[in-house]
Amino acid sequence: MQILVDADACPSVIKDMLFRAARRVEICVTLVANQYLRTPPSPFIKAIQVPAGFDVADNRIVEMAESGDLVITADIPLASAVLDKGAHALDPRGNWFTPDTIKERLTMRDVMDQLRSTGIETGGPAPFSTRDSNTFASQLDRFLARHGNSPRKTP
Repeated sequence: MQILVDADACPSVIKDMLFRAARRVEICVTLVANQYLRTPPSPFIKAIQVPAGFDVADNRIVEMAESGDLVITADIPLASAVLDKGAHALDPRGNWFTPDTIKERLTMRDVMDQLRSTGIETGGPAPFSTRDSNTFASQLDRFLARHGNSPRKTP
């Protein structure tokens, strides 16, 4: 099991939590982004920079994901793709994407996109809060307690 992070839009506080978890439970955490990312020195933490372009980072994450992995992303289509591969998907606010809810979330995303394309102001997500980071930390700890027994260590 490994943790893959859609890192371009992931809040720094979440990355820091993931770095601590990587060292604590000795699990591989890989950040994927189309920009350079600084990571702390650790055999369990790495960053992959992909070329700029639409969905390039997402496609790389899907390519790397395996059944049982954990993917951190707020991107609903990416979450859907990794769920199809048997991976788990958690957003940075601590909300799980599941096979039971992903179709509804994709539909809502498409409706909002259509509204925005017609010029309707739909607003955006609420600002990231301390409560969001606490919820994420709790969900991550629960996941690692259940699934973190067999880490995939870096070579």
